[in-house]
Amino acid sequence: MILLDIGFGNLVNADRIIAVTAADAAPAKRMISAAKEKNLAVDATCGRKTKSVIVMDSGHIVLSAKETDRLLKNSEKDGEQQ
Repeated sequence: MILLDIGFGNLVNADRIIAVTAADAAPAKRMISAAKEKNLAVDATCGRKTKSVIVMDSGHIVLSAKETDRLLKNSEKDGEQQ
């Protein structure tokens, strides 16, 4: 199991991630509001601006304050260590 650091000490299982997208796009904003209505949104931003939306295989949406390219770099670095 590889854990991906999504900021502020929060980690997600990288094996369960389906997609990572920028939060400023209109479809991402619709996904966020739909997930919040269904109580499937996990806010890991610690009050900061949401910059990335992580879609999990369970249907949950994880909100991160890290940029998508930074998450990608972290995942590549973590993959090399395993």
